[in-house]
Amino acid sequence: MSADLRLILFDVDGTLADSQNAIASAMERAFDGQGLKVPAHGDILSIVGLSLPLAMDQLAPDQSTAVRAHLVEGYKQAYMDKRLAQGAGHSPLFPGAAEVLAELHAVPEYLLGVATGKSQRGLDALIAAHGLECFVTRQVADHHPSKPHPSMVLTALAETGVEPANAVMIGDTSFDIDMGRAAGVCTIAVDWGYHPAAELGADHIISRFEQLTPLLQQIWKT
Repeated sequence: MSADLRLILFDVDGTLADSQNAIASAMERAFDGQGLKVPAHGDILSIVGLSLPLAMDQLAPDQSTAVRAHLVEGYKQAYMDKRLAQGAGHSPLFPGAAEVLAELHAVPEYLLGVATGKSQRGLDALIAAHGLECFVTRQVADHHPSKPHPSMVLTALAETGVEPANAVMIGDTSFDIDMGRAAGVCTIAVDWGYHPAAELGADHIISRFEQLTPLLQQIWKT
């Protein structure tokens, strides 16, 4: 373990990328494809961050295992089709995200990573679309139990050799904050995402990306 390195982990959907419309559209197509009533918009946003099978368990609890599996595959196909058609505009970054990532990446002792419910394919596509090559550890739903299980954060810590006391998890949902807390790292909630930030119990809350760098300096100074 290195006492000098700091690990800054980001959730993606709702934290770095504004993928609300993309997610809702893909979910609508998936449910339409099975002849099912589309869940309410708020219900769809409430499951963002969970792995898709767990999300479908919550959105379609009365459906059979086979139907829920078809919903998962339908969502994946719909999401990919729209991403290929729209490119970077499919999931634009929130204002200030790219600039802050570049600023943090320039600090030698800061290591950046992601812990996301996206698939490996989805994350790779988003990184390529926005030129986000700054992440040294990339944890995705393909290789871990769904959030809020701490596996993603614990693996990122192991990969980077950073102690939990020198790491933060930044996210917009209870799944992100609970995951970070379970892994023993400091948690930061953003208030522009899919769950009300004040209800997440995070150690800190930010309302714009420009607040992140001074907050990290304050956290690690103390």
